[in-house]
Amino acid sequence: MTHWLRFEHENQSGFGSLEAGIITVCEGDLFTNPIPTGQTLALSEVRLLTPSQASKMIGLWNNYHELADKLGQAIPAEPLYFIKTSNSYLPHDGIIKRPAAYEGKILYEGELGIVIGKTCCNVSEEVASASIFGYTCVNDVTALELLQRDASFAQWCRAKSCDSFGVFGPVIATGLDAQTLTVKTLLNGKERQNYSCRDMIFTPAQIVSMISREMTLFAGDVIACGTSTGAGPLRSGQVVEIVIDGIGSLRNSFDSLEEKNI
Repeated sequence: MTHWLRFEHENQSGFGSLEAGIITVCEGDLFTNPIPTGQTLALSEVRLLTPSQASKMIGLWNNYHELADKLGQAIPAEPLYFIKTSNSYLPHDGIIKRPAAYEGKILYEGELGIVIGKTCCNVSEEVASASIFGYTCVNDVTALELLQRDASFAQWCRAKSCDSFGVFGPVIATGLDAQTLTVKTLLNGKERQNYSCRDMIFTPAQIVSMISREMTLFAGDVIACGTSTGAGPLRSGQVVEIVIDGIGSLRNSFDSLEEKNI
């Protein structure tokens, strides 16, 4: 298992592998040919960036049996998904912001994220599995009341793509079996979600294969596998952590103090 990350150091961006708090800096391409430069940096010396430069983030809805049962939702025949746009991307320790024109509920959703390692277009499950570079933590933040604000059109992209709502990181972990992972969400240190990825309706390989039949996936793209029970609202000043053993802890604070100036 290897942990890969992107960082900023002395106004320069870079990437490398992380072990015991030390970054082995690399050059080249993360997904095809990372070459160690011989330089190392302490994790405390850098500012983390999102671990990939995704051309898109895809999020799944209704992909866990437990949540489908709780909501009375039918099991879908294929992945149900939406897009989170690139303006929404936020790294570890970034601040989740309330949109200036929105005063409703903002929800956290802890999720496992798939990171694509090479171009996928209409691939089989076997090829899809080999095309998964690794996994990351995702907080799929949502402006809940935007979803159904207009009764004639469900606004998934709008509700999911506000600035700072596409949170992922801190690393990409390779060499993991997704089915063995557990997603936990902590709010100010208190556990709010704890669910097994084994409960997924569609496995990562199935997700990648089925989406690739309609949409080309590129190296660095992120697919959030959906959430289970326990997602809830954020309040100003709270700290939310998405914890997946084997990957790490994605920690962000929520600052809605700006709403006083609306």
